[in-house]
Amino acid sequence: MQKRKMITAALPYANGPVHIGHLAGVYIPADVYARFQRRLGSDVAFICGSDEHGIPITIRAKKEGVTPQDIVDKYHAIIKKSFEDLGISFDEYSRTSSDNHKKTSQDFFLKMYENGKFTEEISEQYYDEQAGEFLADRYIVGTCPKCGNDGAYGDQCEKCGSTLSPSELINPKSALSGNVPVLKETKNWYLPLNEYENFLNEWILEGHKDDWKPNVYGQVKSWLNDGLKPRAMTRDLNWGVQVPLPDAEGKVLYVWFDAPIGYISFTKEWAAKNGKNWEDYWQSEDSDLIHFIGKDNIVFHCIIFPAMMKAHGKYIMPTNVPAFEFLNLENDKISTSRNWAVWAHEYVEEFPGQQDVLRYALLSSAPETKDNNFTWKDFQTKNNSELVGIFGNFINRVAVLIHKYYDGVIPAGNENAEELSEISKAAKEINEYLSKYEFRNALSALMNLARFGNQYLQTEEPWKTIKDNPEKAANSLFVGAQIAVGLAQLCEPFMPFSSEKLLKMFNTEKISWQEVENAKVLVKTGHTINESSLLFSKIEDETIDFQIQKLENTKISNAKTNPNANPMKEEITFDDFTKIDLRTATILEAEKVEKADKLLKLKVDTGVDVRTVVSGIAESFTPEEVVGKQVMILLNLAPRKIRGIESQGMLLLTTKPDGKLSFVTPDETVENGIEIG
Repeated sequence: MQKRKMITAALPYANGPVHIGHLAGVYIPADVYARFQRRLGSDVAFICGSDEHGIPITIRAKKEGVTPQDIVDKYHAIIKKSFEDLGISFDEYSRTSSDNHKKTSQDFFLKMYENGKFTEEISEQYYDEQAGEFLADRYIVGTCPKCGNDGAYGDQCEKCGSTLSPSELINPKSALSGNVPVLKETKNWYLPLNEYENFLNEWILEGHKDDWKPNVYGQVKSWLNDGLKPRAMTRDLNWGVQVPLPDAEGKVLYVWFDAPIGYISFTKEWAAKNGKNWEDYWQSEDSDLIHFIGKDNIVFHCIIFPAMMKAHGKYIMPTNVPAFEFLNLENDKISTSRNWAVWAHEYVEEFPGQQDVLRYALLSSAPETKDNNFTWKDFQTKNNSELVGIFGNFINRVAVLIHKYYDGVIPAGNENAEELSEISKAAKEINEYLSKYEFRNALSALMNLARFGNQYLQTEEPWKTIKDNPEKAANSLFVGAQIAVGLAQLCEPFMPFSSEKLLKMFNTEKISWQEVENAKVLVKTGHTINESSLLFSKIEDETIDFQIQKLENTKISNAKTNPNANPMKEEITFDDFTKIDLRTATILEAEKVEKADKLLKLKVDTGVDVRTVVSGIAESFTPEEVVGKQVMILLNLAPRKIRGIESQGMLLLTTKPDGKLSFVTPDETVENGIEIG
């Protein structure tokens, strides 16, 4: 039996949707690997779930004026559906707010506690006296000591990227009340990571120097060289998994203690549903544990979680932690707070049936060893030039010609044709690359087979040889059909929706990876294929321009000094502006308009004449309040009838924070009819 593969993908925070950075850096590569291992015949458990504890959840809840449970319920559903829509084939996708997870996490903590693996320490932490609670790092804001950014958090400055502690902040303030916090003593339980340095050095630095990615190995080496310190595994918070000790009221497990245990608790759920033994995947040497994560989670998966599992006992260590770098968007860092992102659920809605296009584009730009960049124009090119122009074009030509010349039946051909070796070659290359977590190279090997197929058909020209050399034409399309079915089999880990369409089109079933590597012929002469259909369609400029404009609108919104301000109206020229006749005027009379709660009928002295204006100000002013008021009026606005009354102008007004209207008036009383501009 093949070795078990315990594959995990980083738990997304359930405080917002997932975006393309998450997909490219964790979930799509993890899914490709899991699908590939299943095709190899491995016993795969592909596990993930929503991380529903931690400060980002409570911050979002406070911002929206709801409970943390409301937030996690909302975003867990959105995230889970996005993964399903994009074909991420988790065997189990659960959540850390489940009773099973709470029990598993508490049992894990108690086991370590009973074995004396924690130290109890009393320390001073920031406390908000007005809010009546200790402040987690993200609830403390101040000035960054490294770059001077006034919006730095107690754990990190997002402007310069420095890792901080609350005590390093200049002028710290509570994000809850805005007050200056005080230091107050509190007790927490710490994991003395320094006691695991020798183990971690031997396991990682000596044992994985050659097979772990340089970015992962290098970051771990840096942490270990600097020396590890005890780290608190509990927090003074009211949202999370409660610490299961009698003297721990008001304390929860540190989110980075309970979150990785989610991999274990979710595996338990999956195993119970499928008649499996979860311990076989987590506590057997016959199992490979592989964590797919982003580079910001390396320390937790390579130092803290392994130290926890070592302290607990029995658990295997990760075989590999193929962490990815970050994906930028249009040459700018993806940011959820600035809404600078392409959201997975929006993509699915706006590009129906094109999930594989996104999977392909993100895999081809996967930030494997360094940060990479996604642009909509590059996305369009990858679709139109590669998926449509190469992959789809080859498939379409083969299927259409077989139907045209042979009524959809695979013609006779040479089963030992040299060209057929290209299928096996591609399968072996993809196998080799994916085994080393080189997803971009594996995708290139797949596309090279499609390129070869196109070149082969172009050289053979069966549409010409069908007349004077029908045997050659038949062989050409026999070979073409084998390559097409090879692509149908091999593209499944990368583009599962397209693979399903192709297998249906060629009326065949999915087979093991080894069979593709070893088979000379994938569909026999005489096999009938189904009607062909287009795999991919061209993406037009208008579609891409719409997406680019969405991002431009985000930039404009981010630049607002007042987030409540409406967008700028359509641009006008100076000549347009000179046509506007704004004047000072005085309201002489005012009365309510019958059966209109919002309208007042005004008689206004404009200096040019006395005219009638109907204005929707009755909910902000009484008639008595406005009489004698000097105002500004748009004089040359074309008259229009409102409730049967001809209104001959418009007053200039603004809206106050309470929703009431306010007149735009001169700083001091002036003559009526003075022009403004």
